[in-house]
Amino acid sequence: MSCVIWWIRRDLRLGDNHALHTALASGATVVPVFIMDPHRLQFPAAKRQAFLMAGLRQLDASLRERGSRLIIRQGNPLDELRALCYATQATAIFAEEAYSPYARRRDADVAGQLPLRLMPGLTVQHPATLVKANGTPYTTFGPFMRAWKSRSLPTPADLLPMPARLPAVPPDLLSRELPDANPPAGFPAGEREAQRRLQAFTDGPQAGIHAYHNRRNVLVDGATSELSPYLRFGMISPRQAVIAAHRVQSFAGDGHASSGADAWLDELIWREFYHALLFHFPETMQEALRADRRSIAWINNEDDFTAWCDGRTGYPIVDAAMHQLVYTGWLPNRARLIVASFLVKDLLVDWRWGARRFMEHLIDGDAAANTGGWQWTAGTGGDAAPYFRVFNPILQAQTFDPGGLYIRRWLPELQRVPKRFIHKPWTMPVDVQREANCIIGHDYPAPIIDHEMARQRALAAYRRVEGQGSSQG
Repeated sequence: MSCVIWWIRRDLRLGDNHALHTALASGATVVPVFIMDPHRLQFPAAKRQAFLMAGLRQLDASLRERGSRLIIRQGNPLDELRALCYATQATAIFAEEAYSPYARRRDADVAGQLPLRLMPGLTVQHPATLVKANGTPYTTFGPFMRAWKSRSLPTPADLLPMPARLPAVPPDLLSRELPDANPPAGFPAGEREAQRRLQAFTDGPQAGIHAYHNRRNVLVDGATSELSPYLRFGMISPRQAVIAAHRVQSFAGDGHASSGADAWLDELIWREFYHALLFHFPETMQEALRADRRSIAWINNEDDFTAWCDGRTGYPIVDAAMHQLVYTGWLPNRARLIVASFLVKDLLVDWRWGARRFMEHLIDGDAAANTGGWQWTAGTGGDAAPYFRVFNPILQAQTFDPGGLYIRRWLPELQRVPKRFIHKPWTMPVDVQREANCIIGHDYPAPIIDHEMARQRALAAYRRVEGQGSSQG
């Protein structure tokens, strides 16, 4: 029997998978292959790699339940695929299209020498098709969202079924062993877990999606899906998430639940917007999308950057979030905004430094979302935050962690600090510091910078470049 290769990259699922579905429709034996690319493995992202490896183990188990198995190879993708095509006499390679600059170069190299066929699936709407009437890409979210919503939304009938059985892989085809890896606590890997989370978030009268618009920014036990790592590695398809949001909208009418579903759908569209930006402007991984913001005079003080990385800035909400990032590999979106604003605006450290730090730790680390999010906060990218938006870390904490529960969870040294001082512990009288067993400057640092001074400094730095050169889009 003839063979075809299903080249798995960031689509670790059997359900609603265009590449797998098309490969099976060919009638040939499908060989599922994941290639451990040295280019991808060279970056220090231990938690993300552990989540990926655990996901591959789950995928292999699902394949074996259906009579197949996962083939693991390591090396240059073109070389490994060429060898596999020779060993199996494969007539085609099916893969889900990816949009990052590296992925597009890699796929072009492979397609130039091997029968590679790229399938949709990374986004609901392909970035090449969602453009303005004049053919240019959108660089602001509002018009992009309206254009996205004007398209026909996917329905349950569009979802591709999970195969009940798969053809057996040739027994003599060699596969490497997957390295041992434990995914970060709180994030079991795999398609089943992704489906469970989606159902828990969207099904039933108490589902988190109903309160999402009101509680998504609450830092302790907020109403978020925590599906971003699963979307990142395609353990669930974005179509499945969009269909779930639309189902809640349809049954909720104009009430409270509908508002939550509307807000969550908008966040899914933000994901598509960032993928579109990277697709059309690949250079934005290295430079600002807005030309007039490419000459901001960043200070880039390395001691300040180290204090931010280590969660030792003296601002509890910032430090708590940076501790959560390091320990869990994940952050709620509000925490990401707070720490990013503090780095680029309060400390005037280049957004690219922060983007690299996030990619070192986030299990949902994705080039498009990470670049887009950091450029938004820095005021340098698509639909960027206005330069005068500088988050006040104290007000942010008081608003989204009013009782200090989030801060106490991630900063045990502040556990006994009275509630009235939890957001500004440096204002504690010395006797209160002793009672709380938290001496400022010893047990917990004093603020490394005065926020109001830093805000004025940032505004001045941005004003100096405002309007210089031509703005993109």
